[in-house]
Amino acid sequence: MKKLDFLVGKWTGQAFILRRAAEAAELFLTEEAAYKLGGLILVIEGMGRAKSDGAPMLQAFAVISYEDEYGTYRMRAFNDGRFLETEVKLSEGERGMTWGFALGEITTKSILHINESEEWTEVHEITIGSEPPRRLLEVTVGRDIA
Repeated sequence: MKKLDFLVGKWTGQAFILRRAAEAAELFLTEEAAYKLGGLILVIEGMGRAKSDGAPMLQAFAVISYEDEYGTYRMRAFNDGRFLETEVKLSEGERGMTWGFALGEITTKSILHINESEEWTEVHEITIGSEPPRRLLEVTVGRDIA
């Protein structure tokens, strides 16, 4: 689990989210990541509020754990009344990870990376059938120094 230390802390910044085909919003976003259960799990909680009026537009909560038997990281993430359970792959030699899922004709791909400026960047894409991928969410947050 120590390989996930790069995520631990409080982060603030902004995000762009596509809610429906023609409805996009800019958000103020906070992310907070912390180990729980003596380091057995990492929990990440995100809250996005509309820049226009401060209304909550995105609430997400994820739990990441390590499966000793298979040598893999697993994540269960909750958002908008749904959940996703998937394998998380750490980026080789970098501070980042990828995940996604497939359900029928729908596939998603998510990439999280801490860049050289110490910003947490995250991109989520969805592909439906033979359509080109569409961006669902783009995140750029910086570590809070308090």
